[in-house]
Amino acid sequence: MVSKILIANRGEIALRVLRACKELGIPCVVVHSTADADAMHVRLADESVCIGPPPSRDSYLNIHQIVAACEITGADAVHPGYGFLSENAKFAEILEAHGITFIGPTAEHIRLMGDKITAKTTAQELGIPVVPGSDGEVKTEEEALQTAAEIGYPVLIKATAGGGGRGMKVAKSADDVIEAWSTARTEAAAAFGNEAVYMEKYLGKPRHIEIQVFGDGEGNAIHLGERDCSLQRRHQKVWEEANSPALNVEQRMRIGQVCADAMKKLKYRGAGTIEFLYENGEFYFIEMNTRLQVEHPITEAITGIDLVHEQIRVASGGGLSVQQDEINFHGHAIECRINAEDARTFVPSPGTITHFHAPGGLGVRIDSGVYQGYKIPPYYDSLIGKLIVHGRTRVECMMRLRRALDEFVVDGIKTTLPLFQDLVDNQDIANGDYDIHWLENYLANKPA
Repeated sequence: MVSKILIANRGEIALRVLRACKELGIPCVVVHSTADADAMHVRLADESVCIGPPPSRDSYLNIHQIVAACEITGADAVHPGYGFLSENAKFAEILEAHGITFIGPTAEHIRLMGDKITAKTTAQELGIPVVPGSDGEVKTEEEALQTAAEIGYPVLIKATAGGGGRGMKVAKSADDVIEAWSTARTEAAAAFGNEAVYMEKYLGKPRHIEIQVFGDGEGNAIHLGERDCSLQRRHQKVWEEANSPALNVEQRMRIGQVCADAMKKLKYRGAGTIEFLYENGEFYFIEMNTRLQVEHPITEAITGIDLVHEQIRVASGGGLSVQQDEINFHGHAIECRINAEDARTFVPSPGTITHFHAPGGLGVRIDSGVYQGYKIPPYYDSLIGKLIVHGRTRVECMMRLRRALDEFVVDGIKTTLPLFQDLVDNQDIANGDYDIHWLENYLANKPA
């Protein structure tokens, strides 16, 4: 087992990893910017190191400062959380070169799955179903027109690097292709420093289904079921469920086994998530995230497996703690991402929390680093907490979620809590009848 872990992140995920370290009896170090000096994870850590001013590039993305913090404190491992440097192959390589364990996949696998074209090709080779599309980068207008005609309209043009909806455009006919291709390239270059784009078949009303996988790096791998992340705004997940209301047991186990078998062939190490679009009974690979996901708690809720414990165990060379036939799925879980944003306009709302009361009771979990009197800085992602609710059935889970939302109080700033109070009472949501476009259509048509 590693002897001391440095947590290279902030907010709720830093606190989540810190708790796992304390449960395992492993001393932990947190790094922070000057803006996060009063953060909860800084208060609770065994040691903390300030690594720079508020801008992420000068602190949480500053590899030199993080490595220096490891050397100063004697940390022999780094947990990157999600975001920031969690999928940075160079960071993983530099840590390994300094004899520091990266709690995540190898740099090779991060790099392999970080480029969407390479990831898609790799997925095909591993037996994972993919969306019909271009063989690689679409480099010219002529190639864009020809490829779109071969795939069939509508088509989706996407940046090979990055995500979050940037560098992504839909072309519904030949008249749209050139403009969509050109705009996607311009956005990709501005956002990611890489103008390369590729093309896929655009699915009309798909769901977003992802499979949680785990490998030991030696050719053993498992899956822990799926999560339905279809409720999205601007390609950002808002509400996630496990299991998906759209899948039956046979579908769940079939696609899960496909993913686990692929990770065995790849000799993948650590936690990963394979994301799909799902429509008319078919799964189509989108991408693979080589890190812990924001929504990992709902998988923990239905399996009883602590994914951060498992990450640390695998990184320490201890292998997987469970085999596939030992994993059982219990009940239903939902996660709501609570942001410091206006629930109607989604404008960020930094400021001081004047009153904070978290809901409790059976099956209710809050992952949040905020507290009464905490000042939310304006420099980072607006996520302030996650409400995770578990029940024996989806109906019980929804009832528990409604109750928990009514108990949740955050004053002094605006939050997205009212949005979830609306959603939990919506009939489509109650029926599990939604796709990746549902939420944006709902918000566009909602009366002012």
